[in-house]
Amino acid sequence: MNILILNGSPAGDNSITLQTVLYLEKRFPEHRYELLNVGQRIRALEKDLRPALEQLQRAELLLFCYPVYTFLVPAQLHRFLELVKASGAELRGKFAAQISTSKHFYDITAHAFIRENCADLGLRYLEGLSADMEDLLSKKGRKEAEDFFRHVLWAAENGVETPCRLPAIPAQPLTTATVPADEGPHRDPHRVVIVADLEEGNERLRALIRRFQVLAPFRCTVVNLRDFSFAGGCLGCFHCAADGTCVYKDGFDKLLREQIQKGDATIYAFSIRDHSMGSRFKLYDDRQFCNGHRTVTMGKPVAYLVDGYLSAEPNLQTLIEGRAQVGGNFLAGVACSEGDADRQTEALARNLAYAMEKNYQQPANFYGVGGMKIFRDLIYTMQGLMREDHRFYKKHGFYDFPQKKRVRIAAMYLVGAMMNSKKLSKKLGANMTRGMLMPYQSALKKAEARKE
Repeated sequence: MNILILNGSPAGDNSITLQTVLYLEKRFPEHRYELLNVGQRIRALEKDLRPALEQLQRAELLLFCYPVYTFLVPAQLHRFLELVKASGAELRGKFAAQISTSKHFYDITAHAFIRENCADLGLRYLEGLSADMEDLLSKKGRKEAEDFFRHVLWAAENGVETPCRLPAIPAQPLTTATVPADEGPHRDPHRVVIVADLEEGNERLRALIRRFQVLAPFRCTVVNLRDFSFAGGCLGCFHCAADGTCVYKDGFDKLLREQIQKGDATIYAFSIRDHSMGSRFKLYDDRQFCNGHRTVTMGKPVAYLVDGYLSAEPNLQTLIEGRAQVGGNFLAGVACSEGDADRQTEALARNLAYAMEKNYQQPANFYGVGGMKIFRDLIYTMQGLMREDHRFYKKHGFYDFPQKKRVRIAAMYLVGAMMNSKKLSKKLGANMTRGMLMPYQSALKKAEARKE
């Protein structure tokens, strides 16, 4: 087969993910391989996409290769997909697969994003490989990579693709929010920052933002990402690991910390593009790595103003909830041009005001707990490099390792030994359940006392 490797890493040939592909090249030398470093060469590709389109046309199998950056692919690969779609390139019938490396932090949303965009392009998708960054260094990891690629080649030869059934886009037209003529007084002292990807001529999103500003009882500041001149996407260079300073000198650090993160809440406003918030927002997300893995805005609520059919984007819905959960932010809601935009926007403004006034928080669910445990283990292991992250995690008590709960572990050994004894187990009977309920009964009594 003619296999085109689409390397989305900004590190180019020095990408850790690419090493897995290079290993597979050596193990399966009977195929022809071409490499396109889309992550490293995105600026050149924006100017002239023709050489890349020629490579795409020659290929029979497209192999996306990338590290997972903030829930998705790197912004550079995201932008490349935009360019290919805009070019109108005819790729239908070609096969596509993907290889990612990460610590398995939301690799599912990254893989779903590639799968959805493959469906848009008419590509015949084959299931991907989500590897740990160090898998290639182990015998088990190398076997898994070989088994994956052997299956991809077999599936392509036999036409056994993985179906991607995207939800149908609803039939009803999108609605434009009504902007009230008079703006009410902003008596609420809180300040909210609206981070927007607002293009010229996008009147639906503009109306959503303006209606929210008028209805909100608090002050709103809009930061339009289209007005900021990004020097480039995150390079994954770890220059910021020690002190949080980015290698770029475009002033993004200052914009983020002085204009956005100082707000009492953040609203993200965007139009759905390519099953995501768009490559501009992805660029913004990736560049926030200057914060490392520190949830510096935890405790502050977030909300979304969305132009598009969000109900047809389950992966994007997961991403929106996951971002809030991992960041420790209460998701105050989403107002969307799909449906009753006026009612949704008004309800969102009221809910966000309540959350700020009452300092309302919700406990984390699986998205938040699972994501933070991955980061906890990662930062603890890499504390020598990620010093700012390590200090932050220590200060906020994120190192909640279960092996340190020695008293509870010992108690469970004692209970386990008692339950293994048939005589004791029979004697205890229902007393075990009653014993487990004692702490909860104590909490109920305290609640009753507070009521009186």
